[in-house]
Amino acid sequence: MGFRKPDLAGAWYPGVEKEIRKTIEGYIGKIEVPDEKYSGKGGIVPHAGWYFSGKVAFWVLYSISKVNNPELIFVFGMHLPPHGPDYIFIDDGYETPIGRIPVNQEAANLLYDSYDFIKEDAVHYSQDNTVEIQLPFIKHLFPEASIVTVGVSPTERATAIGEKAEEISKKLGLNSCYIGSTDLTHYGPNYAFAPQGTGPESVSWVRDKNDKMIVESFLNADADKVISQALSSKNACCPGAATAAIAASKKAGCERGILVTYTTSYDVHPDSSFVGYAGVVY
Repeated sequence: MGFRKPDLAGAWYPGVEKEIRKTIEGYIGKIEVPDEKYSGKGGIVPHAGWYFSGKVAFWVLYSISKVNNPELIFVFGMHLPPHGPDYIFIDDGYETPIGRIPVNQEAANLLYDSYDFIKEDAVHYSQDNTVEIQLPFIKHLFPEASIVTVGVSPTERATAIGEKAEEISKKLGLNSCYIGSTDLTHYGPNYAFAPQGTGPESVSWVRDKNDKMIVESFLNADADKVISQALSSKNACCPGAATAAIAASKKAGCERGILVTYTTSYDVHPDSSFVGYAGVVY
């Protein structure tokens, strides 16, 4: 048993506490929580390096912190293929540069016993940015919370896994929150996907058409549509994770999502290859 050490600290995000706190304080000065009513029971966050999408991810979690103080946070993520297996991390927890986050062992084992997961621990795991990139934000905003992290393949199981997470939370009497980690369209030669060529027109197409379709599914809390849409339109890299978070949030009583912000890596660093990012709260 042990705590998994960070793989990306000092590269994808700051590796020391002082710089993490400073970056977060800088984000807080540039964001506003939504005016619409929301429960803070769930959210969709991106997972690029903080330089590109950190503010978007933090914006979602910060908005949640203003209306909800969850005891347990399920983070659904991982880049997984269709018809692939699902993963769950069961060990003591995670190290971050600003402190440890414990895994809720009881909740994790109850979920593990419900489905056919590949179990990971602090030594044996698949390196993946989707979860780790969120952990310092979670530790900063919810210092007493425990977590369960799950890799969700884009299959029909994704909805059931999300719903089961909420059932487990109720069984344990815990106030929980459900986070789905996914980026949106990966466009351009780096990703072998450029149906609209390159230049400003391609950015507009991604923003106003391809990403807009999947964002609308997020906002409608339409878990059943997310995976099929992502696989056909290539507008989400982790649709299983998003689906699980939406399903859990709906099970908890959420009917719609609120878009807190949308941007692309092109807005930060213009290039022929770029990625879309959306932040949604439920």
